[in-house]
Amino acid sequence: MYQPHKFVYFGTPDFSILVLEEIARAGFVPSLIVTAPDKPAGRGLALSESPVKKWATARGIEILQPESFDDAVAAKLAVAHHDFAIVAAFGKILPQRVLTLFPKGALNVHPSLLPHYRGTSPVESQILADETSIGVSVILMDEKMDHGPLLAQEKINISDWPIDRNGANRFFWKAGGVLLARTIPEWLAGSPTLTPQDESKATFTKKTMKEDGALDLAAPARVNYLKYLAYAGWPGTYFFEDGKRMKITKASFTNGKFIIERVIPEGKREMAYADIAKK
Repeated sequence: MYQPHKFVYFGTPDFSILVLEEIARAGFVPSLIVTAPDKPAGRGLALSESPVKKWATARGIEILQPESFDDAVAAKLAVAHHDFAIVAAFGKILPQRVLTLFPKGALNVHPSLLPHYRGTSPVESQILADETSIGVSVILMDEKMDHGPLLAQEKINISDWPIDRNGANRFFWKAGGVLLARTIPEWLAGSPTLTPQDESKATFTKKTMKEDGALDLAAPARVNYLKYLAYAGWPGTYFFEDGKRMKITKASFTNGKFIIERVIPEGKREMAYADIAKK
């Protein structure tokens, strides 16, 4: 027999840890963590562990790193008899065969007010859209991406919004963890009402590509500034000047103008853009 309230956590990047820490603080610690396989990284292509794997290892929590959810992986999850699952920035869609393994279902934290901004880049897309109504959602998962009924939803306020992608992710995922920590005991007690998402209001986001960071300096200043914020870290933003690629490392938006402050010219070190403009 499975132990009541025993659960598995699916997650991979740094931001997923923010959710983990919030639910652990509330007394909910997973007995198994499922995360992405180790991947080659750096010039030496040494295998790199996901941030969530490192978090689990430090706490002695069992780890599973499947390439796919084949029969062997499904069987291993089945014999563990987990009561429910939590998914936060895992990076893969869980197939129905996995979702049915959890008697109480699988809860998913999503950094938007669903059904708005479903998909792989909700935070970036909200920045790009200059969205003013932002928040987090907890849903009961089904086999479709970000589609299941809502258990809880909450608007959030970020001072100086919009901010860059990295800072925004920290706010969104921490808020999602706090909301989830409040929702879990209510869900286990059978009290939250499941609210179907309004499909007529659904919007979707796309996977961010490296070329998305290209800026057209003739475009509206606000558009370029929002791209600079949305693509902070990766893929970053850049433009071409005299046929050479200029990666932007610092910029601002002042008096309706997009001000490029520092860049890394192709083949050179970082420098003030004003110094280049003077030449």
